[in-house]
Parts: sequence; C-alpha cells; structure tokens
Amino acid sequence: MATLAETSLADSLSASAADVLTDEASLDFYAHDIYSRGADLAAVVRPKDKHQLAAAVKAATDAGHAVAPRGGGMSYTGGYTQDAPGTVLFDLAQMNRVLEVDDVNMTVTVEAGCTWADLRERLAHHNLRTPMWGTLSGLKASIGGGMSQNCIFWGTGRYGSAVQSCTALEVVLADGTLLATGKKHMRPYGPDMTGMFLGDTGALGIKATVTLKLIPEADCHAYASFAFDDADAWFAAATEIERRGIATECFGFDPYLNALRMKRDSLTSDAKQLVGMMKKQGGVMKALKEGAKVVAAGRDFLKDANFSLHVLAEGRIQAAADADVEIARQLAAHYGGREVENTIPKIIRANPFGPLNSMLGPDGERWAPIHGLVEHGRSAECFAAIKALFAKHADEMEQLSIHYGTLVATVGGAGMVIEPCLYWPDASNPLINDTIEKAHLKKLPKLKPNEPAWELTQKLKQGIVDIFFEFGAAHFQIGRTYRYRDSLEPRADALLRAAKAELDPRGLMNPGSLGL
Repeated sequence: MATLAETSLADSLSASAADVLTDEASLDFYAHDIYSRGADLAAVVRPKDKHQLAAAVKAATDAGHAVAPRGGGMSYTGGYTQDAPGTVLFDLAQMNRVLEVDDVNMTVTVEAGCTWADLRERLAHHNLRTPMWGTLSGLKASIGGGMSQNCIFWGTGRYGSAVQSCTALEVVLADGTLLATGKKHMRPYGPDMTGMFLGDTGALGIKATVTLKLIPEADCHAYASFAFDDADAWFAAATEIERRGIATECFGFDPYLNALRMKRDSLTSDAKQLVGMMKKQGGVMKALKEGAKVVAAGRDFLKDANFSLHVLAEGRIQAAADADVEIARQLAAHYGGREVENTIPKIIRANPFGPLNSMLGPDGERWAPIHGLVEHGRSAECFAAIKALFAKHADEMEQLSIHYGTLVATVGGAGMVIEPCLYWPDASNPLINDTIEKAHLKKLPKLKPNEPAWELTQKLKQGIVDIFFEFGAAHFQIGRTYRYRDSLEPRADALLRAAKAELDPRGLMNPGSLGL
C-alpha cells in the first residue's frame, strides 16, 4: 500500500498533466541501465511537452526529491541510474516530435525524446540530415541523450561528435525554470552557454528541445574494407585516413570482435538489407548484383584477418566518393593492409539503425563496452596497455569464461576511439530483455547470475578506465564511470562546481553524475 508521502508526491507530479508511474514493475524496470541496476526510484514521469516537464521537475524538487533524465535508456555508465533511493526519473520518450525543419537557415529543432532513427526518417523527405546523424543504437537512443552524453558514429569520421552539430537548447533546471540558450543559426554567440549543457550527462539540467545544423544528404557512396596483421599498422592507416578527411566513417575490429561478428550476423538478412538500400538509391540491377556479392563472400572473407578496417565515403557525385576510397586504398596498402570484400560497411550502412540484438553475446553472455577517445599519437600504445591488462588476467578470465573484443573508430579532428567490449556469462536484466527483438532473444540461452564473473568484470572495467585516464583519454557517456573531474585543473574544477551550485544549489539534478 502506498504511503501518504508517496501518494502526495504522485499527486503533485500528476498535477503537471504528465504521465506518472509508481507501480513496482515500472520502478524496477527504469532503475536499470544496460550495465547495472541503480537505487530504488520514487516515481517515473513521462511528460508530453516541455511545459509538463518543467512543472513536474519543479513539483519533484519542491518536495525534496532528486530528479534525473533518461534518454533512450542506452547508458552503460550510470548516466541515469542512482546511488541513493528516492529519485524521480524523467522518461522523455513521449516528447518525440520534430518541431521545425528550417531548410532556409538549415537547422532542425526537435523535442529531446526524438530518436536518431525518427529524425533521419523525417529529414529524408527534405533530402537533408544533421552532420553527425546518429549512433548505432539510434533506433532507441534519443537526441536529448546524445546532447547530454555526447555520442559518435554516423558522419563522425568527417564531422566529429553529436554535440558539434548543436546550436541551441531549451533546458529545464532543477527548480523548474525553462532556460533557452544559444542562437538557432549561430554557436557560440559570446561565451558558449549552450556548450555548458552539452556532454554534462544531465548533471546541470534536462534537455527539453534541441536545435541542430543541417546539411544536404549525400547522393553517392563508396566503400572499402582492409585486413591488417599488425595492430600498429592498423592504427597508422586509420589515423592517416582520418587526417586526410576522406571518410565519413572509418572503423575497425580486432580479431576477437571480427570472430564475434562473423558468428552473429545473418547472411540472408545482410543481403536483404543491402538490396533494400540500393533500390532506394535507384539502382535495381546494382542492388541485385551487390546482394549476390554478399552471399558469395559468405562469412569467411575475414577469416585470415587479425584486424579489419572499414571505410565509408560519400559525395555529390560518384566520382568524388570513389576518389576518396581510392586514397584510402593507397594508404592501407602503404601500411601493409590488403583489401577484402567490403560486406561489413555496405551492410551497416544499409541498415544504420538496426535492431539492438548485440546487447547480449551470441551465447547469451552479458556485454559491456568501455571506451576512450585517445589522441592519434598514443592510440596504438594505449591499445597495447589494454591488451597487457587482459594478458595479466588471462587465467582468471579463461576460468570464468570472460572474453573481449575491441572496436576502434576515428573521430574527425579529435583522434581515435578505442572501445574494448567485455563479454561474461551472467543473467540478463529487464532493460536488455525489453530492447532485444523477441524472436532473437528466444534463440539465446538464459544464463544464471554469476557473481564471480561479475566481480572480475567490474575489476577489468575499472582497470580499463584507469588506463584511459593515464593516456589522457576523453570520453562520451561520462556518467558515473569515467574520471572526468580527476582530469580537471583545480580552477577548472572550481568553475564547474560554481556552475553546478548556481544552477542546482540543492544538488538535486542527477546527483553523482559527472562526479558532482
């Protein structure tokens, strides 16, 4: 039975006209992120617009409750999971409208709960897109979450991370104030007030609306894939490709992740996705030929590759895209790479926001990525240090069936993302089970809780975080995982704390996130 205090809180939140959830099942579900479960929540609020959001935040904090924003729920770094019980969590999934597409001034304004996949579909009618146009989790990941956590992938090789496309925000502060920052057509105008709330992991305010730059959608595409036997050459080639500015996306897998991809992917699905994409581009015969190539290549085209690298280029005309890929071929060859069938970049581009079935390994294992954005000159050395950590714990990992694979990706003008992914046998959680396609989930083994494997995974994760810190890495999804404040000079840290105190004097906005 609900207590009087719980009833009073629910009534106060409901006065905003937002949907309010207080049932046990909902509160347990929303207490999870992909990696772990946080403390118990007091309520979950699902506003339908910015005014409901502001009113409900005010009601929660007036009652002394902390508040926290949840984007698409794709955090694995404690971005919204709480350390102490009693927080009111805000799920912005119903705030999902595209408010304005301004094709004269080339901006788009969206509500923060709009997903990257939904925005892409809406902008396709205008033949426009944002420069960085989504994450691989874009089917669920929200744009507001992308502004809070920062993120990369589609378009990142040329245009950088998501927040670099943002020009203006509306943000709800801890007291319910709706604050507008920036000019729609220009950032920054004076000190970058919009930038203060970008990458803040929701520690300073809850994004209500987001304005992003637009560019014309590319008309033509080209693809290439390469295999390397040496990690240093792999990094050197990717670095040089990024410096030349020829790739919209440039990413690769180490041998362990290559093996996982080959084990997991569906050949029939690959061919269908590819044919569908190329039909949309107007080439039916080309679509059929490329689909046939995928089938012919099978799952063995990377069987002899230690390290794979995949390059995607685009242009207004096909000759421009092809020319960029030709430069990538020359660079890869210079560093000892050999060209292989370009199935992977074609398929990923054919279905950029595919189902999120990789949240569990091919044998039902749990999955946790840990990443760092490292400057090019230290990326190979950093990767070697991470491999040394795994070698140190190799016997324990083998005993507990813990394994790993590593993704790398270039970020235009910023360096190299290195993302080791840990896989370990352990029970799934409600968020993962809800996100994975039901048909796929049924095929996977149901694993039991495994405390020894979980404990070693925690130890390995912290070891990787510490290595990234030693190499001066930057991070997306800082949340409660990465050592952001440890990296600040004392005066910079004082300035951050002063901003937090001004915007959130009672410390009720997502406490603990960003290390605050």
